[in-house]
Amino acid sequence: MKYDPIPSSLFVKNRKKFMAQMRPKSIAVFNSNDIYPISADSTMPFKQHRDIFYLSGADQEETILLLFPDALNVKHREVLFVRETNEHIAVWEGAKLTKEQATMVSGIETIYWLNDFDKVFFDLMTEAETIYFNTNEHYRQAVETQTREDRFIEKCKRDFPAHQWAKSNPILQEIRGIKEPEEIELMQQACNITEKGFRRILEFTKPGVWEYELEAEYLHEFIRNRSQGFAYTPIIASGNNANVLHYIENNQQCKDGDLILMDVGAEYANYSSDMTRTIPVGGRFNKRQREVYEAVLRVKNEATKMLVPGTIWAEYHEEVGKVMTSELLNLGLLDAADVNNENPDWPAYKKYFMHGTSHHIGLDTHDYGALKTPMKANMVFTVEPGIYIPEEGFGIRLEDDVVIQKSGEPLNLMRDIPIEADELEELMNG
Repeated sequence: MKYDPIPSSLFVKNRKKFMAQMRPKSIAVFNSNDIYPISADSTMPFKQHRDIFYLSGADQEETILLLFPDALNVKHREVLFVRETNEHIAVWEGAKLTKEQATMVSGIETIYWLNDFDKVFFDLMTEAETIYFNTNEHYRQAVETQTREDRFIEKCKRDFPAHQWAKSNPILQEIRGIKEPEEIELMQQACNITEKGFRRILEFTKPGVWEYELEAEYLHEFIRNRSQGFAYTPIIASGNNANVLHYIENNQQCKDGDLILMDVGAEYANYSSDMTRTIPVGGRFNKRQREVYEAVLRVKNEATKMLVPGTIWAEYHEEVGKVMTSELLNLGLLDAADVNNENPDWPAYKKYFMHGTSHHIGLDTHDYGALKTPMKANMVFTVEPGIYIPEEGFGIRLEDDVVIQKSGEPLNLMRDIPIEADELEELMNG
C-alpha cells in the first residue's frame, strides 16, 4: 500500500462499536472483494471491500473477518483469516500479510490461514444461533455482479438452514456514518492531496489544453503524494460538457472563453475526498459567468451553515432549494410565474439544479450513513450545488467536504482549496 500505516486502535474501536449492537449468540462474517477479471489473464486492480477494511484494516484479497462476542473460547471472539503466503507467492506477486503482520494491522490476536476457515467456522456455528450477513443495501447500489459476499451467503444458507439470519448493514450504516478522529484525519489528508492537484491545474490550464491532459496532471500529483489515484472516475468537463452531470469522456479541447467544471478527488488509505471547482480556461470569468459563479458560491455557503446536529437530510434539501430558487430569480433564469406554477414534486429550480446538494462521504465516495434520522456530530457530508445552463454553454458546480460539529458551523476539510473567483483569477494569471 502507498499510504502510511494506520494505528490498529482505530479498527479495534470500530469492531467494539459493531459488536456492541450484535444479538446474543451471533456471528458476523465479512469477506474481502474478489479480484475482477477483464479478459485473458488481465484483471482490474484490487480494491478492498470497505466494510472489512473498516473493521480490520486488512487491505488484501481473500481475507475473512469473523466476529463472535459470545464465543466460549475467548480467542475465537475476533478472528481474521488471511491467505497463506509462501516464497513462490512472494516472488511472483509480492509479499502478503504474515500472521504477525495481520495482528499488527488489525489488532486481532487470532489469525488463521484461509484454508482453515470452513473447519473453524463450522465449529463456531455449533455455538451460535444467528449469523449476520453483510448485504449491500446502499440507496444508490445497482450491483449486477455476484460478489464473494453473495457466494458466501448462498453457501451459508445451504449449510446452516436452522440458523437465524440478521443484517450487518443497519449497524454499519449507523456506525460508519459517524467518523472517528483518526478517520477525519485520513480524510483531511485525502483533501490536502486534492488541493495539491488543483493548485497544479491552476498553473497548467491554458486555452487549447485537452481535458485528458488536466486529468493526467491531477493523477500525477495524487500518486506522488501517496494516493492510489482518483477516489472515483474524474469529471473534467469544459464548455457545454459541464451540463452532462456524469461526463467522464474527458476528451475535448478547452477553448478560450469557456469554463471547465472539474469534479475530482484523491483517495488516501481507501478514504475519499470529493471536490468540484469550476475555472475559466483563459484565466478570467466574463460578467455573466461570474454572476452565476457567485450565485452558486452563495448557495454553497448558505447550505453549509445548515449542516448542524439535528438537521433532517430531506428537509435540508428543501431549504437549499428555496435558496437556489431566489438566486435563479435574481439571475433571470426563473420568473415569478415559474415558481408560482411549479410542481411541488419537481420544483422550478430543478430545471437548472437537478441533483441533490449533499451526500455522506468517507470510505466510499457515496458513503454509508443514516439519512432518515437527524444528523449527528462527526458525520461528513459533501456540499455541492450547481447551476447548469445549456442554452448559455456552461455549467457551474462547487463542492467541498465538511464535518458536522457539536455546535456551530461544520469544519470544511477543503478550506484551503481556492474557491473565490478573485483568488482563482489571481492564481491563474500570477
